Amino acid sequence: MAVPRLLRAGERVVPFPARPARVTPPRVTPPPPRVSLPAAAPRLYSSVPAPAAAAAARPGGKCCRAPAPSPGKEGGGSPEAGPCTPGTSERSVDDKLLSEPLSHPDFFNVKELFSLKDLFDARVHLGHKKGCRHRFMEPYIFGCRLDQDIIDLDQTMQHLQLALNFTAHIAYRKGIILFISRKRQFCHLVESTARECGEYAHTRYWQGGLLTNAHIQFGPGVRLPDLLVFLSSLNNVFEPHVAIRDAAKMNIPTVGVVDTNCNPCLITYPIPGNDDSPTAMELYCKLFRMTIIRAKDKRRQSEVFNELRSKAEGN
Repeated sequence: MAVPRLLRAGERVVPFPARPARVTPPRVTPPPPRVSLPAAAPRLYSSVPAPAAAAAARPGGKCCRAPAPSPGKEGGGSPEAGPCTPGTSERSVDDKLLSEPLSHPDFFNVKELFSLKDLFDARVHLGHKKGCRHRFMEPYIFGCRLDQDIIDLDQTMQHLQLALNFTAHIAYRKGIILFISRKRQFCHLVESTARECGEYAHTRYWQGGLLTNAHIQFGPGVRLPDLLVFLSSLNNVFEPHVAIRDAAKMNIPTVGVVDTNCNPCLITYPIPGNDDSPTAMELYCKLFRMTIIRAKDKRRQSEVFNELRSKAEGN
């Protein structure tokens, strides 16, 4: 530490000159360059040709396409051209099979598979004790009676219809569906349900990394499931199933039955309901089995119908 020097007789203290303040010049942002666009930019992502779009934009306009020139005639075929639907002839049979169900809100009629009374009779509304309630399940709880949570069946019905509709679309598009349950008393029921509808089931211990590390554990060329259906989102020690986290990392959609003690955040289509009652579990399995079978039958009928129609048009 420096010791201050004593002043002599008649010596004055000379202060240091003040440091001038630093002035920062204001930043001047140059104006953005002007970009001149062409008068008529090409349409890149439109499925309708430019002449057809212009004709459709005019009031009373029609889209007419000249027929292809017939062989043997010079200068093309008939000058008459009839109205046509843009893009219909370009779409293949597979495109029609995949796009037609998406235009209907309930293409597979899953709403007629169950009613609110069926959910009540299967004891779907019964939850766990109030002390076991998860905070993210509070919006789905109707109330509490005798210290037991009661699930709102109106919300259960809406979420179950969405989950069944999504499952039907996956089965219709020939996707792989994997049923998962870790509860020992329902292993046989889940496996028999997957076997009857032609899908897969996993009811044993789930090793972490089966989805995220599949290319190393199983080798290249292994196809991952397109949908995971959790009939119970907890494992046998009441912790979230590891496959839920793995599916979220791999962007695989999930459908899961979530009780009042479960976390529904990582599940794509949560179904609030009881996952401990045997009658409720039998109802879930029956609904998923009927939905998948109905979707596969619909796909088979559509393929046969389109094949017969193409043969008739060819003849």
